[in-house]
Amino acid sequence: MKVLIVIPARYASTRFPGKPLALIHGKPMIQLVWEQAMKVKGDTTVVVATDHQGIQNTVEGFGGQCVRTRSDHPSGTDRCAEAAGILDFEGDVVLNMQGDEPFINPSALERLIDVFADRQVQLATLCRRIDAKTTLEDPNVVKVVKGIHENALYFSRFPVPFLRNYHVDDWIAQNSHFQHIGVYAFRPEVLQAVTSLAPTQLEKAESLEQLRWLEHGHAIRLVETNYVSKGIDTPEDLNGL
Repeated sequence: MKVLIVIPARYASTRFPGKPLALIHGKPMIQLVWEQAMKVKGDTTVVVATDHQGIQNTVEGFGGQCVRTRSDHPSGTDRCAEAAGILDFEGDVVLNMQGDEPFINPSALERLIDVFADRQVQLATLCRRIDAKTTLEDPNVVKVVKGIHENALYFSRFPVPFLRNYHVDDWIAQNSHFQHIGVYAFRPEVLQAVTSLAPTQLEKAESLEQLRWLEHGHAIRLVETNYVSKGIDTPEDLNGL
């Protein structure tokens, strides 16, 4: 399969301005993400999509390919869609790789891509089993409910599913709960379709764009991984790396 990996990178992060250029072990974070993407096996092209000249200069300085995008995108998914359009990509899969996941396992990305061998799969994302109550109850950790056909039924910041007959301390032992890892892969035409949809009430309520896609009838295939997300959201997250 022919795959386009897009790393959206914006400078004006509310919680961490300039995050893609933050140094980790002497390298800009965006370079570490790019290096992980380059390890993905197969017929892949890796590009960084940004609206910032400094990020573009940095990417091109370490030998990466950069696509300049608009500054008004509401999400990384929208930035990916513009980049794929600029490149006139007509391959099989566009993978939206988060620009703040410098330690993501390339094998997890490969497994995400592999599910598209099934022509029925139009859109896919990663998840992992939750093994701690603190993770289950953290509203900053998005939970996802998996159906019997490995598709997502719902995403929420609330602990779902709710186990009516058990105390919350026993939920993890009594049922499988999954954390969503925000890496997405799309058929190119599906990426353009979902980014053209208007925001929905569920999306606004939970502040989760993928709920818009579910509401409009797009099936989201879940790919389970053991990868533990180490995303960088604030300057404090750099401590101890």
